[in-house]
Amino acid sequence: MPPRTSPRILLVDDDADLAAMLAEILRLHGFEVDALARGEAALAAIRTQPPDLVVLDVMLPGISGFEVLTRLRAESDLPVIMLTARGTEAERIAGLTRGADDYLGKPFNPLELIARIRAILKRAPGRDSATRAAPDELAVGTLRLDLKRFELWAEGQLLAVTPAELRVLEVLMRRLGEVLSRAELTEYALQRPLEPYDRSIDTIMSRLRRKLADAQVANPRLHGVRGHGYVLDDVAAGAP
Repeated sequence: MPPRTSPRILLVDDDADLAAMLAEILRLHGFEVDALARGEAALAAIRTQPPDLVVLDVMLPGISGFEVLTRLRAESDLPVIMLTARGTEAERIAGLTRGADDYLGKPFNPLELIARIRAILKRAPGRDSATRAAPDELAVGTLRLDLKRFELWAEGQLLAVTPAELRVLEVLMRRLGEVLSRAELTEYALQRPLEPYDRSIDTIMSRLRRKLADAQVANPRLHGVRGHGYVLDDVAAGAP
């Protein structure tokens, strides 16, 4: 069997009409699509044949999309876009806290979903590695980011991080010592504009800081600058 070249998307939504419409549009834009209506079936399918990305609705029969994401993150960093109710900030925050890479509020333009899928896959492991900017490895203090394997090492240990977390950290490592605003990080790392009430970067930064603290990383230091944004400082280089 020839190797698969088209990205494969797993669409998990119990709205049969919406799922059928999205699957058709995604296929027209060059994606392979599998559609499922239940979270339990999605987890089983992911373990059997992992897709390139999951589009996951919050409201599902049986276990919720949040529970699916929580279980998935316990064993995989597979990219996930959550579909949430329009204007429900609590759902967006909950999804990001559990490790979602992005979210879309219903109703949405399917072309926006496609744009966000492509933006995430550009940075996902094994995708577009030939066009990724040099160098392929970034190192600051005890942090090492391997962009070929898409792995983050700290204090000699491999950290479990999501693609969105790695994208944000890559931007900060490339712009070491420079304070970047939430808008800049959203544009550079997540490849979309900052929306009103969008707390994606804050949630991602909170998760990253917690993981670095758990790994006892003292250098570099990742912190926020009130009213300005976030910065990664090389403590050994004399950062305050």
